[in-house]
Amino acid sequence: MTAVFLQLFWTFFVIGLFGFGGGGAMISLIQSRVVTDLGWISQTVFTDIVAISQTTPGPIGINCATYVGYAVGSGLGGGSVALGIAGSALATFALVLPSFIIFWGIITLYRKYRQTRLFEGVMTGLRPVVAGLIAAAAVLMMFRFDCGSISILAENFSDWTSWAILAATVAASYIFKANPILLIVAGAIIGLIIY
Repeated sequence: MTAVFLQLFWTFFVIGLFGFGGGGAMISLIQSRVVTDLGWISQTVFTDIVAISQTTPGPIGINCATYVGYAVGSGLGGGSVALGIAGSALATFALVLPSFIIFWGIITLYRKYRQTRLFEGVMTGLRPVVAGLIAAAAVLMMFRFDCGSISILAENFSDWTSWAILAATVAASYIFKANPILLIVAGAIIGLIIY
């Protein structure tokens, strides 16, 4: 049990250390590690965790770490709430710890080098990387990749209605510049009515 908690801490510490771009960009890193590499939870459970993390208050990366930590911790004790809470606290702490450590170093360097061309170039170069990580998370949640073949994840996009909701959300967001909070609330209400 201790080994799993240490691995949980290290997993989220590394994700927090290398998760540039915030919570949305961390989703593909978390999915890759906890679903694919370690097999702690299934893809379906992870999709549910991401959906809940998006609809609950707070940063999505931290919410996701909290829910994954709970799932892993409670799974160790056969549904133990106490171990689930311990897993939640550990995963959340591990995810934010690198930010606290790095913050103090970066603020010092920022004050010293913020006007240099190198610093501006690095910041410009990171923008497309963040966009790519967010796009990768979306693709990983939409499709299954098995031995070179690609198929739609039926549990996430089970029918044409799911695709229609996705298309309507994208259109409302990019074409009509709809408020993301309203889109989340509308998606939740539509999901409750339809499913």
